[in-house]
Amino acid sequence: MAEFNLSGKTAVITGGARGIGRETAVLMAKCGANVVINYNSSEEAAKDLRDEINHYGKCEIVRGSVADSATAKETVARALSVFGSVDILVNNAGITKDGLIMRMSDQDFTGVIDVNLTGAFNFIREVTKPMLKQKSGSIVNISSVIGIAGNAGQANYAASKAGLIGLSKSVAKELAPKSITCNVVAPGFIVSDMTGKLSEETAEEYKRAIPLKRFGTSLEVARLIAFLSSDLAKYITGQIIGIDGGLFM
Repeated sequence: MAEFNLSGKTAVITGGARGIGRETAVLMAKCGANVVINYNSSEEAAKDLRDEINHYGKCEIVRGSVADSATAKETVARALSVFGSVDILVNNAGITKDGLIMRMSDQDFTGVIDVNLTGAFNFIREVTKPMLKQKSGSIVNISSVIGIAGNAGQANYAASKAGLIGLSKSVAKELAPKSITCNVVAPGFIVSDMTGKLSEETAEEYKRAIPLKRFGTSLEVARLIAFLSSDLAKYITGQIIGIDGGLFM
């Protein structure tokens, strides 16, 4: 039984081939949504995901960097031409290029901003017209606890994720009169390729700082995203919802 009813809805998910994006795509498809996935470098993973979803739902994939506004235009156009609507946007695509400020290059700073913040803007701008026309829609932007608390060595990432929060609140206020919601999900430590590279000692140290004493899972984040995208959350907008095991209460 599907956790949330997304039947008849079409979801566009950026960075959807791996991690949280992949888990969200699978869950939304199982909940009845048509899924359009943007990916940039993980072509094999994207094709495998499309094939998996097409066994029980409908999935399209579009390659391109979210930092390029043409990618947003192509992806949303594909959703509209194949499925006839865009009801859900999940801005999940993101990169890191960590380093101390004094050593951070222009390219490392602007590159992260271009993908994590400008990329979200590109897709939000592109879905606004169809959502305004149908007078409904849900936008979920994936930020991070780092965008709230900051982190040494991640000035570019923190700036991009904090900027995403400000963008989301402005979008929420602007689009609310047409029944379009916009919310932020801010994950903490989530089991991923990145956390998998941590030494056992470092991982345990991080877990001790988390009140729930464990890392979260991509599925737990995906369930929150699916809820915010469903009709159950139609009266929630402009909110930052942390999913971090209580790390930043």
